[in-house]
Amino acid sequence: MDRYLDVVSGLACLNDPESYAGGSFMLLDLSKLSSFHTKNLRKIARIFWPQRISNEELLEHCQQESIEKILVERRWKWLGHVLRKSQNAIPRVAVQWKPEGRRKRGRPKTTWRRTAEAEAATMGQSWVTLRTLAQDREKWRDFVAALVAHGKKGSE
Repeated sequence: MDRYLDVVSGLACLNDPESYAGGSFMLLDLSKLSSFHTKNLRKIARIFWPQRISNEELLEHCQQESIEKILVERRWKWLGHVLRKSQNAIPRVAVQWKPEGRRKRGRPKTTWRRTAEAEAATMGQSWVTLRTLAQDREKWRDFVAALVAHGKKGSE
């Protein structure tokens, strides 16, 4: 079980901004990762075809969180780490950077920053308040826990 969790954690780390140069997982990638997660949990728990069990029941049976919730929590923990860095730190500059000029036609790409801003908006937070909130680690932990809990309510 520990070996499997290491593999899943390694795959989940692919969502880190360093890995995708600021990009974000597409929904298809997230769906594939989620199905990989539940398929392997079914093998570990020895739940096969005649036994019908929903994914929610499976996660509860294995005492696991969904991959989506794990990724949201890791994304926000990393963002808090970056926002506590000095103004000149490269990761902080990269996260706060907004390119100038015109963009291409069509819908804007789903970037890591846009994903984080959208999730923060669900909690009523702006980018400026996130920077001040991240300076206090206890408040940041509470915020991340509330954000993940809010996501649980939205997904049910």
